[in-house]
Amino acid sequence: MRIGFAGLGAIGRPMAARLAANHDLTVWNRTGSVAEAFAATHGVAVAPTPRELAEGSEVLFTCLPSSREVVALLDGPDGLEAGLQPGTLVIDCTSGDPERSRQIAGRLRERGVALVDAPVSGGVVGAEAGTLTAMVGAEGEDFDRARGVLEVFCGTILHVGPIGAGHALKAVSNAILASNIIAVAEGMTAAVKAGVPAATALEVLNASNARSFASMELVPQRALTRAWPKTFKLALLDKDVKNALAVIDDAGLEARLLRTVSALLSEARAVLGEEADHVEVVKLAEQEAGVELRG
Repeated sequence: MRIGFAGLGAIGRPMAARLAANHDLTVWNRTGSVAEAFAATHGVAVAPTPRELAEGSEVLFTCLPSSREVVALLDGPDGLEAGLQPGTLVIDCTSGDPERSRQIAGRLRERGVALVDAPVSGGVVGAEAGTLTAMVGAEGEDFDRARGVLEVFCGTILHVGPIGAGHALKAVSNAILASNIIAVAEGMTAAVKAGVPAATALEVLNASNARSFASMELVPQRALTRAWPKTFKLALLDKDVKNALAVIDDAGLEARLLRTVSALLSEARAVLGEEADHVEVVKLAEQEAGVELRG
């Protein structure tokens, strides 16, 4: 199958690498040198423009920072939309905005092009292993078509509802992740202030009903070691939680906890900067308590 892939970021690269091993792949990236290096490694073609990427693709993946970049990639004489052919399937793996996804889907439908939103969870490790979870918003027949391609880098593929539902669920999922990270940080700094070693506090948390991915994986591997790998930017988590608030507003819900989490993330982003990793939000709780969660 002729597949196009736009967006070779941290998670996009291993996803595209697995596609390259199974399909006729062409790639495009905003920073052209990244696409050229990927092509040299994996023996695939590079499209000079998004339009040319679309022209040669039966299925086209987008994996970009936000829906804003997806819209920008569609626009203009050299944009994706100018090259999309009737019958093409666009699979948007961006952690995007549900409403914009519906707008994009309507726009492409007029050209005979189907779009599904298929954000993924599992991070770079999951992408490399081919075990990502895809939450897919789509019409039934489009989901069936997308599933066969997503299986290359996903271990779990779920049809979660109509177009936009995938992005809504991913936003809510990341809002819950952010809540867990902040809760673990605030609780553990309190325990450390009370005289409990950080590693001991984590051992107890992870042997109790308080355990979570944040306490079992993220905090021990980053805060306790003071290693802060840049796997997922705090700025992108902040964006995702704001998308979750839009979903909450559409549902007419108050969601006081998640609104507080969003405010804390925005504060952390302002303090730590645009390049900080998402787990570095822990540093705000440490600063407030005057302790570090070292192992």
